[in-house]
Amino acid sequence: MSTSTAGGFVPPPYPYDRLADIVAVAAAHDGGAVDLSIGTPGDPPAPAVLDALASSGTERGYPPSIGTEALRAAVAEWFDRRFGVGVDPSDVGAAIGTKELVAGLPHWLRLRDPSRDTVLYPEVSYPSYAMGATLAGCRAVPVPMDDRWRLDLSRVDPADAARALCLWANTPGNPAGGLDDLAAVAEWGRRHRVPVFSDECYVEFTWSGPPARPGQAPGATVLSSGTEGVVAVHSLSKRSNLAGLRVGFYAGDPELVHYLQEVRKHAGFMVPGPAQAAAVVALGDQRDVDVQRERYRTRLARMAGILEGVGIAAPLPDGGFYLWVPAPEGDAWRLAQRLAAELGIVSSPGEFYGHAASGHVRLALVQPDEAMDLLERRAGTLRA
Repeated sequence: MSTSTAGGFVPPPYPYDRLADIVAVAAAHDGGAVDLSIGTPGDPPAPAVLDALASSGTERGYPPSIGTEALRAAVAEWFDRRFGVGVDPSDVGAAIGTKELVAGLPHWLRLRDPSRDTVLYPEVSYPSYAMGATLAGCRAVPVPMDDRWRLDLSRVDPADAARALCLWANTPGNPAGGLDDLAAVAEWGRRHRVPVFSDECYVEFTWSGPPARPGQAPGATVLSSGTEGVVAVHSLSKRSNLAGLRVGFYAGDPELVHYLQEVRKHAGFMVPGPAQAAAVVALGDQRDVDVQRERYRTRLARMAGILEGVGIAAPLPDGGFYLWVPAPEGDAWRLAQRLAAELGIVSSPGEFYGHAASGHVRLALVQPDEAMDLLERRAGTLRA
């Protein structure tokens, strides 16, 4: 993952910085590039959320690191409404988005238990799970996945489990959209005495499976099987189109949550007060989330149709807003170059998400509908 000079750490190239040549090819199209490489929301947040951001009156003071009482209460209410899960607001903490929590967690957990030095994470996944282990001087050990992109915990080496600081689950998964059995994941963690952190930031965009409770869309949280030894990690970046505000939260096992609250308090991790106020409104707003959900469902189907029209098979995911496209002959970079040359698409080669992902390309369906219109016209020209 990295090289060193005289024993020091040298960061590897940031994955998306490696796309310059592909971006240049895509940008040469009339109408420019359609960037589907990064999951940055392209649709507007709800107006009420922006109003709360502008009018909170909290700019002058330091915000509470653990989250305001209003934010933690809103999180607890959301867990109850969405999943029928009871969470005490005191067992909720705020995060500055969730990437910093993912990257920092191994360091804080190793301070808590220096006898352990291993982070278990899905072998096809967001690169920050492994990078967090590296930054903490820990072992990053990928957990094999099955053919539906779910954790196969039966294949974890017992020696690795005995050294594990934590196990990361990610459901729905980024990039492949798999759905883990979170109750089984939690049970494995308890049996092996390994804390489970479940990254659930795409839960509102779950397409398969039963609803968490009557009247709700499909979706699952690890907390449905109890809070012992487990922590759910969530973000408003994807759910509410608020990636620029950097608001996330974590909830679950009281001992783990309270430890993280205190460590992060000492380190000065604070979500800005106006962002916390906006988050309270966002968590209470399901209508706009449902609208966004249907946007992504439609775009996934449209993009799959565009690709199939030019001879590229693109299966729909069980969750998330990414298409995980198998590359012909397993050459993801070649497929990424073809997409740029023929359709003006910037995509992410699968190797960004682990060695086991190198035969796929990821497309993030975050661009507005006008971009889909443009791609349909380009595909039609190719077929003509």
